[in-house]
Amino acid sequence: MGGCGLLQPRPEHLTDRPNEDPVSDTTDPTRDVRTKDPLVDDVPVDASVERALRAGLDDFDLSDEDRNLLESNGLDADGNELAGPQPVVAVVGRPNVGKSTLVNRILGRREAVVEDVPGVTRDRVAYEAEWAGRRFTLVDTGGWEVDASGIHLRVAEQAEIAVELADVVMFVVDAVVGATDTDEGVVRLLRRAGKPVILVANKVDDQRFESDATALWNLGLGQPYPVSALHGRGSGDVLDAVLEVLPDFSAVGEAYRRGGPRRVALVGRPNVGKSSLLNQLAGSERVVVDPVAGTTRDPVDELIDLGGKTWRFVDTAGIRRRVHQTRGADFYASLRTQTALEKAEVAVVLIDSQESIAEQDVRVIQQVIDSGRALVVAYNKWDNLDEERRYYLEREIERDLVQIPWAPRVNISAKTGRHMDRLVPAIETALDSWDYRVPTGRLNAFFGEVVAGHPHPVRGGKQPRILFATQASTRPPRFVIFASGFIEAGYRRFLERRLREEFGFEGTPIEVSVRVREKRHKK
Repeated sequence: MGGCGLLQPRPEHLTDRPNEDPVSDTTDPTRDVRTKDPLVDDVPVDASVERALRAGLDDFDLSDEDRNLLESNGLDADGNELAGPQPVVAVVGRPNVGKSTLVNRILGRREAVVEDVPGVTRDRVAYEAEWAGRRFTLVDTGGWEVDASGIHLRVAEQAEIAVELADVVMFVVDAVVGATDTDEGVVRLLRRAGKPVILVANKVDDQRFESDATALWNLGLGQPYPVSALHGRGSGDVLDAVLEVLPDFSAVGEAYRRGGPRRVALVGRPNVGKSSLLNQLAGSERVVVDPVAGTTRDPVDELIDLGGKTWRFVDTAGIRRRVHQTRGADFYASLRTQTALEKAEVAVVLIDSQESIAEQDVRVIQQVIDSGRALVVAYNKWDNLDEERRYYLEREIERDLVQIPWAPRVNISAKTGRHMDRLVPAIETALDSWDYRVPTGRLNAFFGEVVAGHPHPVRGGKQPRILFATQASTRPPRFVIFASGFIEAGYRRFLERRLREEFGFEGTPIEVSVRVREKRHKK
């Protein structure tokens, strides 16, 4: 995917990079990368190119999913966007109840690491899954044993973040052991969340243990489904139950809902001025501001009229260390920040220009990119900088943020209101790019010109060809390329850079995926 891992350091000399001279990797992040305005530059669509390339695809083996994508061009029958991400199913429970085994059973392959030791899975891991023709994202979570002297934080850490960002929860309990105090704690968490819960009574290997599953009615979560994740017994029934309550699209990212004020998340590490910025925009002391980092604990929504439009701004608790390393209130603040990002359309990342760009700043930006949101970078406290600090800040930007030259940059002062008028145009530019769709004919004509000028390198006597390209969706823009062979990573990056040169996409991550399809053998 072109939109993932954008902030990792890149070697200066890539052996797999084609011989080209597009945008260099050290592009000045302050310059405007848009060479053509996609919203104004109305080039006629080359329909003949599109028809010819589509006809050529008939000679290749395409799946039903491929054909549906090509026929829809990312639009429904009414010509509207196919809105919304895939629904999310989270698998939660205490340690060693068989969560990862159940995940492997649902996936039909061994993906999640399984050992007969509690706590093997520690991070949330997402997989693409399918049942009865329905696709969804399956999230495997880590289970943690509660310390004798500690609170129930360790189970809540992984369980709550998974529950908050899921549409349906599969709660796995060891039917043979029965409900424990830890299980009861997770039940209380699930009730507070209000999400649909499917109770999985695992390790029911045969009929002798079904009575153990029946005892789990006492948890008050409804019918327990007896399952043997190891042998597959009952897994179909529990998946049918999941599909009955599974929405068509994820309700977590409700920013995909059209209409209403555009939703802006103010994010950044603690004490960079997020609350001060919200107060400046709102014209009132909406949230508590204190020099002590971490004052804000809950996201605060504020409807603000700016530039003749109404915007919904969300001030969020500062993103601190990696979530599974945080404790107590800081953990829950980070969780709520992630949830706010999931519901936002565009994120304004605040960076304290007085301090050196830190690893946390880079991680916050990466979190925005990974969530697929439009991005604006705001350098706060700019009015306090002297000439020497400004010089070194520019060098830090070139070194640490070299991979996001496409993100609009504004230099502001949340305290004094300096350059606040530049914030809304930057947000609007990012959202326009986030929403933009390239016509299929123009996209294929563009790729034809690019490949003619810079063909893919020949490897092993073979040169993969780009057969057809289409934009699968917007918010953020996602492109699917059908090719006759494997497209190397260096060439994919080259294609992404050329896409940005031609169509701009200033302020939005873009994703480029490749589907390799072989030529159909003639009978």
